Formats: sequence, structure tokens, C-alpha cells
Amino acid sequence: MAGSLVACAPGNSPGDSPEVLATFTILADMAQEVAGDVLEVASLTRPGAEVHGYDPTPGDIRTAADAEMILSNGLGLENWLDKLTADSDATRVTVTDGIDPVTIAGTDDPNPHAWMSPTLASVYVDNIVDALSDHRPADAGTFRDNAAAYRERLDEVRRDLTDGLSRLPEHQRALQTCEGAFSYLTRDAGLTESYIWPVNSDAETTPDQIRRATAFVEDNDVPAVFCESTVDPGPKEQLVRDTGARDGGTLYVDSLTEADGDAPTYLDLLRHDVDTIVTGLRGDRP
Repeated sequence: MAGSLVACAPGNSPGDSPEVLATFTILADMAQEVAGDVLEVASLTRPGAEVHGYDPTPGDIRTAADAEMILSNGLGLENWLDKLTADSDATRVTVTDGIDPVTIAGTDDPNPHAWMSPTLASVYVDNIVDALSDHRPADAGTFRDNAAAYRERLDEVRRDLTDGLSRLPEHQRALQTCEGAFSYLTRDAGLTESYIWPVNSDAETTPDQIRRATAFVEDNDVPAVFCESTVDPGPKEQLVRDTGARDGGTLYVDSLTEADGDAPTYLDLLRHDVDTIVTGLRGDRP
């Protein structure tokens, strides 16, 4: 959870000040795809870090002060953004502008995980193109071309998701995870969603949460359950014991991995999650 600048562009060395700073690794990777070789984009958080409860360090605040642009997700994800930018004159860009958010069940709060929809990722890309083009008008054509190629790859992932899940029996189109981070993905895929807790927090899992998840798994004959890489897998393991469902594997949501991991890029993250969910819900054995 320690604040640490992670470059997503070649040529960055410790101590360099990024021209464009993204609040977490996924946004940095998306922005670097659009920026190409024109601009350097860096992530405030490290691969594997949890972004929800992040607390900017004095070093992070100094880094933000030197940046010319700061990209954030919005939708309540970075409640610490004002602290981060207290000494910064950087242009602040919210990349979810224009997205109609899904609300967290039982609240009026938006679910922040819109990037988990390959469809809505195009809105992220559009906003990034607009922001970078305003910042570097002479390179707007390059940004548009890079974004067009990137959208084609996003469309491939979306088609893989739709095709894979279309083969599931209707009664097995149900996803049980630890965190409610997949509301946008399940909406895209026509899945019913269940989760143990709605958004990552420091609160302990309650017996009622486990009971509701257990009932969902049993009522829907869910063959496998999943948990995210940045949370304690204990509740999932209890759910496996209580229901007999298989451990479907680890999903990635809030952070990319290191280069040798399962999700070193945003597209890798989506592909990994789609493949893991489809395989688990079809009941395939590893």
C-alpha cells in the first residue's frame, strides 16, 4: 500500500517527474496506449496495490505537484484525490465523464468499477484522447489513431466474453465474487451478480453476508466462486467449504500485476478475467 511511482512508459527512471500521472495502474496503462511514444504516463500506485483505501504519501503529493495532468477514475473511487492534489496545479481529468453509473445495492453511491466493462472502456479511451489532445494539440491525430487501434482490441475481448458465456445454460449464468466489482461486466454479459461485500473496506465479513452468498450459490447451482487479487481469500474459502462449489480462481480488478504476472496490461486483465469466469462457470477443470 506504500505510495510508489510506477512508470508505464519506456525510459522512466526513479526520480523522474511524469508529465501525465494516473491514479492507478489500469488508468496508466490505458492512457499510455493512447499516448504512445508522445507522452510519458505513470501510475501513482504499484502493481498489486489496493486503490480504494489508498492514502497518498508526502512523496506522492510532491509527484502530483510536478505533474502537468492527473487522470482519475472518479465515481467515488479516489476519495483521497483532493489530498493528493493539494499542492498541484495539474489539469485534473475524470475519465468516467459521460458514463451512467450502476449504483451500489442499497445505496445511491455509484459503483466505481466501470473499467471492468469492455464496452465502457471505450468511454475511458475517448476521454483520455480528448484530454491528451487538449494538452498536446499537435499530436491529436496520433492519439486518435492509437485509440482506434486500441478500441479494436477491446472489441475482441468483448466478443470473447459474449461468445464464451453464450454457451452457458441459462441457470448457470450467475457470478459469485468477493467484492461487487463486476456489476458492469455482468450487465454486459447478461449475468446475475452476487458478492459477499459491495466495495472493499476494512470491515470484517459478517455471517449474514456469507449466508446470503451461500444461498445464491446453492439456489443458482453455481459451479465455481471467485475472489479478487487484492482481498483476503478467506471468505471465498469459507464459501467453498459451505457450498461445495469449486474455487474458480483469482480475478483482477483494481490493479495490474508485475510484467511476469497474469495481468500486466489492462487488456491482459480483461482476457484473464473473462477466460477464468467462462472456464469456471462452464464447470471446466483446470
